[in-house]
Amino acid sequence: MASGGEFQLIFRHFDKNGDGKISPSELSDHVSLIGGKSFAKEAEMAVELLDSDGDGLLELEDLVRLMEGGGEEEKLRDLKEAFAMYDVDNCGYITPLSLKKMLQRLGESKSVAECEVMISQFDLDGDGVLSFQEFKIMMH
Repeated sequence: MASGGEFQLIFRHFDKNGDGKISPSELSDHVSLIGGKSFAKEAEMAVELLDSDGDGLLELEDLVRLMEGGGEEEKLRDLKEAFAMYDVDNCGYITPLSLKKMLQRLGESKSVAECEVMISQFDLDGDGVLSFQEFKIMMH
C-alpha cells in the first residue's frame, strides 16, 4: 500500500499541467504511456465516478480513494453506479443489447452475438443476462 507521500508523488506525476487536479485527458495519457490503449471515454467515466466535488477533475483525495479502494460500502456504491451505466435499458440486468450499446459509447464495435459470449462467461445462472450479483463477482 502506498503511503501519503507516495500518493502525492503519483498524483503529481499524473497532474501534467500542475494545476492540482487530474483531468480525464491526463489520466488517459498516462494509461497510454504505460502501454495501455488510449481510453479517453473510459477515463471520462472513471473521473465522473471518482470525482467527489463534481468539478469533472480528480483531486488528491479522489486518487487516494481510487488507489486504496475505499471501504466496502463505497466499493458497493461504485459497483452499483458502474452496473447502472451498463444497464442502459434500466431493466435491472445487463443484456447483450445493453452491453453492445454501452460498448458502442466507449468506441468498441461488438455484435450482439459477441456480447452474448462475453456475458455467458459470467452468467452463473444461465439466464443470458448479468444480474448485479453476477456483475459484482465478475468485477472481483
